[in-house]
Amino acid sequence: MRKNLVKINLPGGMVSAGDLYGILDAAEKAGVENVRFGNRQQIIFYVEEAKLEVLKQDLMAADIMFELDADIHPNIISAYAIEDVFYHADWLREGVYKDILDLFDYRPQLKINLVDNNQTFFPFFTGNLNFIASGTSNYWYLYIRFPKTNILYAWPSLVYSEDIPGLSSAIESAIFDNKEQFYDQPAIEGSVLHRLVTAGGNFVVQPVTEALKLPDFKLPYYEGFNRYGSKLWLGIYRRDELFSVTFLKDVCRICLKTRVGQLYTTPWKSIIIKGIELADRDVWDVVLCRHRINVRHASNELNWQVEDLCDYGLELKNYLVRKFNEEDVRTYRLCFAIKTQPKTGLFGSIVIRTQQQHLQGMEPGDERFEVLHTREFNPNSKDYICFRKDVSRQELSASLIELCNLFYEMQGEPELMTGAVYLEEDTAAENEEQPTHQVYQCRNCFTIYDEEQGDALNHIAAGTPFETLAIYNCPTCDAPKADFMPAELETLLMGKA
Repeated sequence: MRKNLVKINLPGGMVSAGDLYGILDAAEKAGVENVRFGNRQQIIFYVEEAKLEVLKQDLMAADIMFELDADIHPNIISAYAIEDVFYHADWLREGVYKDILDLFDYRPQLKINLVDNNQTFFPFFTGNLNFIASGTSNYWYLYIRFPKTNILYAWPSLVYSEDIPGLSSAIESAIFDNKEQFYDQPAIEGSVLHRLVTAGGNFVVQPVTEALKLPDFKLPYYEGFNRYGSKLWLGIYRRDELFSVTFLKDVCRICLKTRVGQLYTTPWKSIIIKGIELADRDVWDVVLCRHRINVRHASNELNWQVEDLCDYGLELKNYLVRKFNEEDVRTYRLCFAIKTQPKTGLFGSIVIRTQQQHLQGMEPGDERFEVLHTREFNPNSKDYICFRKDVSRQELSASLIELCNLFYEMQGEPELMTGAVYLEEDTAAENEEQPTHQVYQCRNCFTIYDEEQGDALNHIAAGTPFETLAIYNCPTCDAPKADFMPAELETLLMGKA
């Protein structure tokens, strides 16, 4: 029987226990047994076509907006789920997030991220409009990642909190009205968009006096019961991504009974419940036992991103995690993404990408993969470096383990981190002299400027000679162009020919 996909946005990843119970109750009446949470903190599930009308009536009666077999309006994500439990924001509290979200009087078609600059749990640049809190109260950096591209443009001024909805609307209108300039284009001039938007609006701004500095990536363990202050928070992850409706309804009942106001979804497809009283721990244990919920998975299973509703990617992830466990692989400070479709904004320092679609007449196990990592293994970068190509499923775990080991070897040698050389195993070529080409290296942090690749963070296209840059600053430490020195780098060999 045909099933329809239902998607419900939870703005900012926050949902009251009462509202979530209403969604679950409507889903249960329509015969839904399990729901999932997506990479953008939304709730998604399938419903049989025969039960669809009942579900639609119940959701509309509860004033719950939803999309049917569509994803035209991406959810606005926020990092509030982890505030207080993993870190303490300087000024960015729940009230600020909620005030901003309440001011949105339209349904965005671009992906919008609202995150603090001190955390590493939420991605910074997976949205199209990425608002990142600055050190100045109620002001944000804005980085635009143009739709269907990895081109980043840094808005030249800080944005005031209350202007975020209006500015987002103005930017979205300008992009969609001028797709030939700003949508899915190989080269885009962000300054043109800035002039277009600011000419038609009056926004409160502050100058950017300090470059955005992001913390080193460390994914905190986000499962189980954990104490903060005088209370507990609980994180729940499901290996198959499925949360049973009956379990979540029990969770909502406990929240309502013990006055826990909200639940939070995360980009790791898990949920977090904050504000649990110590005296209520036993009540939660009873429900977890009743539904046989395991809340202590290995850390090297929790740091993976898979496309939403992708059973193939999920099966591959679980296969690779088993291989990692067999080899006792360390993955601290790394995260992984499995991409089966082009231009899906996943978050990962190591990326496994299918070279050929497994559905196109291929037998299971015959797929070929490409293994990549981001420059300096920064999961917020969109600058990918190929480690291996044409990797079989049988060889995949070995290639990933080799890359993980290489990451830890590089920790004490920053020059390797910025200019890695990858050689396929070829005994005939071991003694051959490797070709070199000139690059420019920051003498402070060893970041490489390679003319062949350009610099996406500074909006410099590939093929731009270093000498032609009138002004240039290091994307890592903000050092000036004068601090870059010529260097010879062995040519990267991107896997097998």
